[in-house]
Amino acid sequence: MAKIKLTKNELKKQKDELKMYQRYLPTLMLKKQQLQAEIRTIELRIKELMQEKDRVDEGFKSWIGVFGETGVFTPDMLRITELRAGRGNIAGVEIPVFEGADFELASYDLARIPLWVDTAIDRMKQVLLLDLEAQTLEEQRKRLDHELRITTQRVNLFEKIKIPETKGNIKKIQVYLGDQQTSAVVRGKIAKRGMERAAQ
Repeated sequence: MAKIKLTKNELKKQKDELKMYQRYLPTLMLKKQQLQAEIRTIELRIKELMQEKDRVDEGFKSWIGVFGETGVFTPDMLRITELRAGRGNIAGVEIPVFEGADFELASYDLARIPLWVDTAIDRMKQVLLLDLEAQTLEEQRKRLDHELRITTQRVNLFEKIKIPETKGNIKKIQVYLGDQQTSAVVRGKIAKRGMERAAQ
């Protein structure tokens, strides 16, 4: 705890600081609540995406064996050419926003390649899009978690340290100034009595 001056100017300064802390604390608490709510929403969305991915994977299992056909479906048949992401803002935190992705499909001989390849490519696009959106949401959550930690630290600083410390400083200064005022009054009365006795 820093040493404070026991003066009227310091009393005013401490009162101004207390007002500032009390004015900003509700804003910080509101920001903390908003961040917590957004993080919960993101976590629910990630869970939904993973469930959707599991459903797509489950649909794959019934005919996954055809991927074993040599030279039919290769990883280079589908390639992401562009990831489209925008920027958003939640409680003052800049976050990436998934807007989609563009794919490039390798050319293949329609007469030579089995029909299931088209379905496999569509499913692969679905899985990739789900993965890309989940990655973007994870980045959002990471950034919001970081901001939540900082905001929580500030709330705790104001609530548990700065406000009680400032109130204590104000009380200490007021007691000291009150004692000084009382002492001045007593000295004044003693001086007045002394003057009255001297006048007699």
